[in-house]
Amino acid sequence: MQFGVQFFPDVKPEEKSAADYFRDSLDIAAAADRLGYTHVRIVEHYFHYYGGYSPNPIVFLAAAAQRTSKARLVTGAVLPIFNNPLKLAGEIGMLDAISGGRLDVGFARAFLPHEFRRFGISPDESVARFREGVEQIDLLLREENVTHRGRFHTIVDTTSLPRPTQTPRPKFYVAATGNNDSFEFAGKQGYSIMAIPLAGPKMRETLAIYREAWRQAGHPGNGEVMLAFQMFADRDPERARRIAKPKVEAYLHSLVEASSDWAEGTSSADYPGYDKMVEKLRTETMESQIASGSAWIGSPDEISATIARVGEAFGGFEHASMQINFNTMPQDEAMRSLELFASEVIPRFTPALAG
Repeated sequence: MQFGVQFFPDVKPEEKSAADYFRDSLDIAAAADRLGYTHVRIVEHYFHYYGGYSPNPIVFLAAAAQRTSKARLVTGAVLPIFNNPLKLAGEIGMLDAISGGRLDVGFARAFLPHEFRRFGISPDESVARFREGVEQIDLLLREENVTHRGRFHTIVDTTSLPRPTQTPRPKFYVAATGNNDSFEFAGKQGYSIMAIPLAGPKMRETLAIYREAWRQAGHPGNGEVMLAFQMFADRDPERARRIAKPKVEAYLHSLVEASSDWAEGTSSADYPGYDKMVEKLRTETMESQIASGSAWIGSPDEISATIARVGEAFGGFEHASMQINFNTMPQDEAMRSLELFASEVIPRFTPALAG
């Protein structure tokens, strides 16, 4: 298993400025690269303090490319639904060049009704826009002189520049939650998967669907899975929980607030069950997140036991993408946690690092 860091800003301007947030996050990215973490990842969201500091992952990752030398840079994820494929393909090629070919591209459908409303796009077009956008970006990165007439965008005799540094293009990930179709689509296409284990016990089922679709399509290997977690480690497990609890629960509150339209009457065939998901999230606590394995909080021994348990429960996964400075976590605490995890947890799951 490999371990990386992800950044998901969920702070209000009065709590922490964007300048302070990104300064601290880039310091964490640089430290993570030095400590052996294998990727740096950031989200795309808009308008709300849940994610809204990061409307363009590529901007942050271009800065992170200058502070790191080994870690992969992962969009977690860009949103084709709100971006023209021609523009996004060019930006991907540019970041792949800036980073020396260290870019992995994660794509997501978006899921917050307020973003769809403000962009003037229907959630009912989500799946169609997403799949068309990914297909067009794939073509633009792999091929020259692309022509593709889609439902939403038309490309005629176009070569995207700059061409990708990686050939034929950077690795693609597809973001998914609990929708079986999303996991099957990623497997059939030969894309890696990135997911958040909100579905709990269903995670094993959906990952099995992904891996079976991968094999049935004839792709080599067994697919590749990246799961996202919140992590806070301290030698004193009670202190870890005391510090992390208000931050975890504030993060959950911001998620529920940003997605509350689903529970208040908004519906879409492209997002079945999202009203129930939001209602379930309202009842979540740090303790329930730890119990489900979604949050890795405690001593190195406790966290290691949780990782082993989650790996077994989900049928295995290749990458853990961890939020270190979630909500208003103090920078010094986030750094200590990052260093402790690197020295006492990672070597247990990556034998080559154990000395």
